[in-house]
Amino acid sequence: MKKIMLVGRTGAGKTSFCQALHGEKLHYHKTQAVQVVNSTIDTPGEYVENRALYRALIVTAADADLMILLQDCTDEQCMFAPGFAGMFGKPAIGLVTKTDLAKDRAAIHAAEEKLELAGCGRIFHVSSKENAGIADVKTYIGMT
Repeated sequence: MKKIMLVGRTGAGKTSFCQALHGEKLHYHKTQAVQVVNSTIDTPGEYVENRALYRALIVTAADADLMILLQDCTDEQCMFAPGFAGMFGKPAIGLVTKTDLAKDRAAIHAAEEKLELAGCGRIFHVSSKENAGIADVKTYIGMT
């Protein structure tokens, strides 16, 4: 199984996805520091929101095999610069999160485009609340 690192802005759904991925009950809590849950590295949103903290992301990524960038489809803003994933020197996939809350298909498509521009090779649609798409990601990363 690959060791994965979750990267996304505050509220993108990193911790909820981590909980869903590991079969835990969903409960909100703000990630204040890097947390490791089994083979998953959950990073604080501030690390991607503040360019001065990119070094912390790069150092933390040293232990990861796969980067997972998360983009909330209800959030029109994107914190990922073009080619963002390339700074890690590792494969990267993208997750369009909160698909159960999307106002329309165009919102999901816009999130996909942001992840593609950031350098994600494969993109999955997930809803941690509805457990949608989680099994596909598990299969891809070798958890099943």
